[in-house]
Amino acid sequence: MIWQPDSSLQLFVKIDYKELNVLQKRIISMLNYNHLRYFWVVAREGHLTRAASMLHVSQSSLSAQIRKLEHQLGHDLFERRGRGLVLTEVGQIAFEHANEIFSTGDQLLRRLNKDADDVRHVLRVGALATLSRNFQISFLRPVLGSKSVEIVVRSGSLADLLGALEAHRLDVILVNQVPLRDSATNWTAHIIDQQEVSIVGTPARVGRLRDMSKLLNEHPIILPTADVGFRNGFDALVERLNIQPEIIAEVDDMAMMRVLAREDIGLAVLPPIVVTDELTNGRLIEACKLPNIQESFAALTLKQRFPNPALDALLNGVRQ
Repeated sequence: MIWQPDSSLQLFVKIDYKELNVLQKRIISMLNYNHLRYFWVVAREGHLTRAASMLHVSQSSLSAQIRKLEHQLGHDLFERRGRGLVLTEVGQIAFEHANEIFSTGDQLLRRLNKDADDVRHVLRVGALATLSRNFQISFLRPVLGSKSVEIVVRSGSLADLLGALEAHRLDVILVNQVPLRDSATNWTAHIIDQQEVSIVGTPARVGRLRDMSKLLNEHPIILPTADVGFRNGFDALVERLNIQPEIIAEVDDMAMMRVLAREDIGLAVLPPIVVTDELTNGRLIEACKLPNIQESFAALTLKQRFPNPALDALLNGVRQ
């Protein structure tokens, strides 16, 4: 008997949220994980006979174990169609949960087995939604394309990412401003890079002008929002120089700053790494650097007894 557990299957059992809550409580209180593993292997392999061979049990015994799981959950997991079986809606839900449970378990064993040569590590990276994509790629480049590393990148606010880091749902957070620490802080900040901040614009707008004061006085300016680290330094600089720039846009997304600069709505104040491609192909040029203003890029990590080897390799490269 064969079935194919994929998203294209038509599902036949309808359950409401109340029934789903009852199902989840039953799973927590009385689930037999051996039965769940049998079900998971069959669903993953898509073939009952092949799964029975992998599990070293008879096909009839495997079918009996799955029936026991159905009895525990109070729902059928498969529906017979012709000579084969298809997953029901509850079966699809059970398969998704089983896949997460046992895949995570396999990752745990591989993570703790430091001597394994064929280990595939999952590197879970959090990045501020406002962070330069070029910087993220630069940091991750040593492991990009590696067959031994799977990279999962999640973007969000600093508060959300720190919560995920402390709950061990992330291995590292990439930021461009190190948060304030106190006695309860349990994360470490690794400074990865420091970039000078420049004024950039299209060749037509910048021309031959390189004088910072004239650039800031004569052209509209695209700035990052106040929560970006170097913005305070810029504000202090123009105050000292008694310059009142025409701020045409304040943007919390570096990718959007790139677009606005390319569209020539004004001069952008940002680290050159944000517009590396545009500087290389000549769509934008660097007019001048701002004195004594830098943006720091950092990686935030927790001290762990079993650190992720993929992350260790990246941080060791930074330290060297």
